[in-house]
Amino acid sequence: MTGETNLQTLLKNMTPVLNPGDYVYCNVSALDNIDTNHILGLFKESEGFTIILKKEIADELNLQYTYIAAWITLTIHSSLEATGLTAAFAAALAQENISCNVVAAYYHDHIFVAKKDAERAMETLRKLADH
Repeated sequence: MTGETNLQTLLKNMTPVLNPGDYVYCNVSALDNIDTNHILGLFKESEGFTIILKKEIADELNLQYTYIAAWITLTIHSSLEATGLTAAFAAALAQENISCNVVAAYYHDHIFVAKKDAERAMETLRKLADH
């Protein structure tokens, strides 16, 4: 099944869901001591591996982090070729002074916002979908 590409359809049907828990970004040089089942997101950079995982797992592993995030999933199946969705929700969040970190996965877009901004971000995304 291919994802949706029409921006208006994506915005109207994006239905944000706030996932439970606190999430953090950590940088590690190797993944040897980390159970990959605990990793929500992974990206290899020249400086090491950026991993996104639950805060309690990072704490158990004594991993350092500086940002505690809430995780919002846009439940519509967006195509990786869709144009404008990220720009639209990032602009709406920016107007509310909410920073966002986006992960585009195969089926959905995932937005990480500061934990303190989670409810405001959800409200902003719902308003965007209602327009």
